[in-house]
Amino acid sequence: MRLGLMAGYSGKTINIPMDLIKEADNLGYYAVWTAEAYGSDAITPLAWIGAQTKHIKLGTAIMQMPARSPAMTAMTAMTLDQLSGGRMLLGVGLSGPQVVEGWHGQPYGKPLGKTREYVAIVRQILAREKPLEHDGKHYQIPYQGDDATGLGKPLKSILHGRADIPIYVASIGPKNVELTAEIADGWLPIFFSPQRYPEYFQVHVDAGFAKAKNGKRIENFDIAPSVTVVLEDNLEMAYNQVRPQLALYIGGMGAKGKNFYHDLAVRYGFEEAAEKIQDLYLAGNKGEAMMAVPDELIDAVALVGSRDRIKDRIQIWKDSDITTLNIMTFDIEAVRLMADLVL
Repeated sequence: MRLGLMAGYSGKTINIPMDLIKEADNLGYYAVWTAEAYGSDAITPLAWIGAQTKHIKLGTAIMQMPARSPAMTAMTAMTLDQLSGGRMLLGVGLSGPQVVEGWHGQPYGKPLGKTREYVAIVRQILAREKPLEHDGKHYQIPYQGDDATGLGKPLKSILHGRADIPIYVASIGPKNVELTAEIADGWLPIFFSPQRYPEYFQVHVDAGFAKAKNGKRIENFDIAPSVTVVLEDNLEMAYNQVRPQLALYIGGMGAKGKNFYHDLAVRYGFEEAAEKIQDLYLAGNKGEAMMAVPDELIDAVALVGSRDRIKDRIQIWKDSDITTLNIMTFDIEAVRLMADLVL
């Protein structure tokens, strides 16, 4: 199992934790990942990081597909890959309806079809086997709409990119996970529970492999979940550092009936808690929503507590099909501890 480090996205100001990232680079971490929501973008910080590191892979977790055309995503990935000496890991995802329609002003539409076409177009651009043409339900290249000028023609990238830049997809719903296993090189799940993987995810991953029809299997597919790591001897204090994030996602990242993270908590067996968290959060009682997050849910998706407790619980993650464990922490001692336990 390899290690990655999640750098995340900005709050009110952007502050890239370069001390942690450089330490991870020196310790042999596999990748560092940046993100975007509706503030800082994922690529600008990644370029900044790439210029100050030597070996660590540079991943986006994720680039939001509605924010850029497939061609723009491919161009960006090729550019950063060449500038960094071949370190690019291209993570993409659709995001949720609130961001897609409320921020990017794009229709949410049908996520499975959009993702399939998007990844196919990016792969065609990277391959440079012929000028780009795509006639799909969601993307037509060259554009053939009623308002087209008729002057568009198939083009091939001027930049000769690396055809095998790994493409990762972020997904948590059953059908999206199946699609990810079919079309992507890696999977970026959030709030992943290794103990529940065999029951809730493995069947969908295996179904995706079968649909790929190219001999794809777990040995050549990167399962790369993110996991919060809190190194703290006081267990209750450790739990309390994780509660705000889980409450935000389960309670506030989507409307009633349209919150993927709430649905995931329900599938994990925390239906009553998920309903309570969501109701409290949407009513504006964020503090109460945080305290409604069960300790058992935190332990299912995070590594928290003393060194000995984390050392004991990391074995659950090691025994799973995970190939890259991407840790979320701003504690340099936690970065070092995870290297000692995994690398």
